Amino acid sequence: YYWYEPGSVSRLLLLVLRPVSWLYCAIAGLRRQLYQLKLKKSYPATAPVVVVGNIVVGGSGKTPLLISLCEYLRRHGYKPGVVSRGYGGSFTGVRQLAENDSADVVGDEPLMIFQRTAMPVVVGADRVAAVKYLLDNNPCDIVLSDDGLQHYRMQRDLEIAVIDAQRGLGNGLCLPAGPLREKPVRLNQVDLVVYNGAGAPGTDQCYYKLAVNQLVSLNGDKTRSLESFRGKPVHAVAGIGFPQRFFTQLAEHGLTVTEHAFADHHHYQQPDFSDWHTECIIMTEKDAVKCRNLSLPDAWVVTVTAEFSPGLESLLDSKLLPLLKK
Repeated sequence: YYWYEPGSVSRLLLLVLRPVSWLYCAIAGLRRQLYQLKLKKSYPATAPVVVVGNIVVGGSGKTPLLISLCEYLRRHGYKPGVVSRGYGGSFTGVRQLAENDSADVVGDEPLMIFQRTAMPVVVGADRVAAVKYLLDNNPCDIVLSDDGLQHYRMQRDLEIAVIDAQRGLGNGLCLPAGPLREKPVRLNQVDLVVYNGAGAPGTDQCYYKLAVNQLVSLNGDKTRSLESFRGKPVHAVAGIGFPQRFFTQLAEHGLTVTEHAFADHHHYQQPDFSDWHTECIIMTEKDAVKCRNLSLPDAWVVTVTAEFSPGLESLLDSKLLPLLKK
């Protein structure tokens, strides 16, 4: 996107887009104020609700963080459940994920969360209805919302905004001139700003790193280490918000990578792999949930874990856990 590459788009185009961007920001800010002033109604839940979202469109890496938060809460003896928009799914209304669901029906990210955590996951465009369904039908004592920072009808007890430490806020402008859903000042109003990756100015030690666990064959019957692919030519497949992060990660581990970037939430079909479907392919978990019915005999899936920095762990202990002790 030109949002992250200064000079890649003409000043004339930015001049044209800026007024639309200002209008977008103004409408987003007004909408939030209407909820703050209670002129628009929001709805509480019977258990604490934690939003893991962002103010930037595209891949910030929040889903691995949410999965690790599920594990963090489970280690502390709690029973989390997850609600999600279910973007890209064909379902209608509200739906709880089941073992035989496909990404085409429920969306790729919810299915990935469900398969990794084995925790209740409910999808629905109406997050208030999704939260109610989750709590009415499952013994959950806390709700994690995958995205939904701007879904103000859903009252929340804690807001976590995720920022990609490498890309930051891009050019700092709202859509369509930039990648922002809301003005940067919104970050001053959330409970936690968490960075995906360390080293960016302002991370304040509140970050996580994506660590590779292992590679699992697409059919799930074999595992290998990433190091075992070193020096071997592989086709890297990524249909995520920021594919280059995945390609760079593989290259840094010594793999010889042919990059295949697809649109975020891409629905894969056999022709996408043309005449290289029998060669070695490595893909993300988000891609894998949509490729298991395809003929890809040497395909491997990278599983990653969001590893918390000590600073982030400490903030979760002081801000998240107290919600469950009230």
